[in-house]
Order: sequence, then C-alpha cells, then structure tokens
Amino acid sequence: MTELTPSFDGERPLYEQLYRYIVSQIRSGALAEGEKLPSKRRLAEHLGISLTTVERSYGLLTAEGYLEPHPRSGYRVTPALTMIPTEPPPPPPAKEQREVLNDCFSTSAVDTSVFPYATWARLSKEAVYENPDLLQRGEGQGDWAIRGTLANFLHQYRGVNCTPEQVVLGAGQVGVMWVLLQLLPDAVFALEDPGDVSLRHLLDNLRRPYVPVPVDSRGMEVSALRESGANTAYVTPSHQFPLGVTTPVGRRSELLRWAYEAPGRYLIEDDYDSEFRYSSRPIPAMQGMDEGGRVIYVGTFSRTLAPSIRVAYLILPPPLLEIYRAKFGHSAATVSRFEQETLHRFVATGSYSRHLRRVGQLYRRRRDALVSALSPWGEVRGADAGLHLLFTLPGRREEELVARAAEAGYRVRGLREYCHKSSARPATLVLGFAGLPEEKAAEAAADLRRAFGM
Repeated sequence: MTELTPSFDGERPLYEQLYRYIVSQIRSGALAEGEKLPSKRRLAEHLGISLTTVERSYGLLTAEGYLEPHPRSGYRVTPALTMIPTEPPPPPPAKEQREVLNDCFSTSAVDTSVFPYATWARLSKEAVYENPDLLQRGEGQGDWAIRGTLANFLHQYRGVNCTPEQVVLGAGQVGVMWVLLQLLPDAVFALEDPGDVSLRHLLDNLRRPYVPVPVDSRGMEVSALRESGANTAYVTPSHQFPLGVTTPVGRRSELLRWAYEAPGRYLIEDDYDSEFRYSSRPIPAMQGMDEGGRVIYVGTFSRTLAPSIRVAYLILPPPLLEIYRAKFGHSAATVSRFEQETLHRFVATGSYSRHLRRVGQLYRRRRDALVSALSPWGEVRGADAGLHLLFTLPGRREEELVARAAEAGYRVRGLREYCHKSSARPATLVLGFAGLPEEKAAEAAADLRRAFGM
C-alpha cells in the first residue's frame, strides 16, 4: 500500500488539492493500475486532515473513474489509466536575449495600476448578491440595463444618436467585428492605409475582399475611396491610427455623402482612443451626423479600463439590426452577464466618467514628459490625442532605428509596419506612452538617442 504525501497550500480547498495530487500520481504512473490506496481514515490521520476531506476527494476520484471501490478491500487505481510517456518530452527551447524587450513604448499598453479595483470589486459583489437571475441565459445582444446605460452615455459624451435596441455587445473588438462581417456578406472593405493591421488580418483569415485607401492630413481620401470600388469604409475619424490625425467636419461630410450616393454603402466608425484629447475638447462622433442610417459605430472598454475586460459594442443602423436579429436572434450573449451588470453599474453611477478624467490626466502627463524628452532631437507629431505619437528622424532608415532600439532593450515599431500600399515616408517610429511612467520618459528617450548614435 502506497503512502500519499502531497504538499498543501492555501490557494485551493484541501479536498481539491488532494484530488489533483492523486490524479497526477495516477497519470504519471507513480500509482500503478490496480494499486491499493490507503483507507480514508488512515490517510486522514497520516496527513492531519479531516476524514470528510478525504471522503470528498475519494468520492470525486471514484465518480470520475480514477478509483474503483472494492468491498472490504478499499480503493484501487482503475486499470489502463496510467500514461507514462515512452520518451521524456524535449526541453523547451532556450529564450533568446533579444526576446526580452522593454514594451514601455507599446501602442496597446494601458496602465492597470490606476484601475479602480475597490469600486469594481464592490459593484461586482453587489451584482452577484443582488441579481440571482444573472445566472440565467440573458439576451443575445446584451442585457437591457447595460445597453440602455451605454446608449445614454454615448449620447452625452460622444454625441451618438441611438436607442438601446441598436446596441449589440460582444467579447472584444475582434468578436464584434466578426459579427459585423456576417451582416455584410457582400461588402468590399476600404481600409485606411496606413492603418491598424488587426482588421486586415481578420479579413485575410476569412478571405474577405478589401482595398487599401490612402490617408492624408484629414483622414481617408474620399477621391481615392470613390475609385477603390469598395462599398464599406472602415475609418477612425476621432484619432486615426497610426498617423494620429483627426478628421474634420468637412471631410466627415464628404464620407457621409459617399455613403449616401449608392444603396448598401456603409461607414464603420471605430471611435479609437476618442476618450483622450489633450489640446481640445473631444470631437463628437461622426455617427451623430448621420441622418441616413449608414454609419456603424464600434467601441470598446479595453483601452479605457483594461485589456482583459473584453467588452466591445456595435451601434447598428436599423436595416442591419433587422439582419442581425434574423441571423443571431437566438444566440446567447458572448459577454458574462455578471460583467455586464458590473459595467452597467460602473457607468451609471458616474464611476466610469471619474475614471476617464483620472487616467486622462495621467496620460497627459506621460505624453508631456515624452514629448519634452524627444522634441530636442526629432520631430514629434500626432500627440494631441490618444495614447501614441509619431517620432520622425529624417535621413535615417526606419529598419535600422527599430533594430538599434531592440539592441538597447526596447521594442518599438516603425510606421511602415502599418502601411499596405502607401508611399514611403521619412523614418518614423510609432511610440505609445500609456505604459511609460512619467519619471522614466527622459531615461528611455536618452537610451534611444544613444542607440541611434545621436
């Protein structure tokens, strides 16, 4: 009879730790098939735990087929369960030193240290204890409470005109974009060039057609859009990524006019980084100008709260809402109802607005520190809004700058990484500052300057 001596910690219940330990022993072959285990009472005394704990572990192991009870003989390991590998697995490949790079300039970073942990935990607890119905399936578009709260918030803060019926929640921006692609099966997409590559990758994976359309100092070029043959344009008018330009009202009117010129045309407005502006008040969303139902509004909480809070949303025009209900009317929501309710309370109580003001002030200071550190020896653009800027060094090769930054321990990206067919530009780096502490900006900039030999 084998003695069992697991190591207990405080992270899981004791019965679960004992259960996992015995399973690992069986699957590794340390406990052979047919081998007898200690009696429940003997094992409880040996480990100094309660008899109930051992009974629960043995009961779970028996129910799952790892152990077989034998009358007057105790418990034995079920035959044919051991899985001893014939060869030991190969060791993991050694990591190269260059893989461990400082990501402080990442354009996708957010500072989670300012996440409102206490408020979120309190609201989450209230949601759990006060709403037992949240254990039920819920509405596929998302619960009515969060949709109503979100519609009201977007109207007040972004000038979006919509009803709760038009709001569709989804698990992350890629998730809601996948849903949208199902609603537009015949779409040929116009994508900003340069632009974010995530949608391009999604379209490639789904073999959906798209064409790159150049971006100038006012956003997507409408003349090029007309010549592209596209019928759906994906734009980021509040803060274009990566150029950082803001589309003025005149260009927005031109884009809307293009959409109205032919049936079935749509504009997908990704309100990227619209919450953070440092030189002027936030510009209302283009969706609020749309009187013909041709703008699909896309937003997410991942940038303002935390990347792991994968709640994104669509505001669908009425014609697409009908198609959505026909295709997905019986689907379950892809966002946990507890998370929906917590987010509803967070927005409705004003906690989200206070959080935006707090992080906006933090990111403004970080932007100021980085701009101050970079400006003496290069050109800084696109820093009036959002969480990244462009840093240009004329006369240098972009690939060389990226490589030298990596040698100095920093991961940075060049503007050409986001270009599809757009013409070559001066060597430009796309630098995020949300993950760069204010007091570290001068040091990081000095490291890059030395790396670039300046």
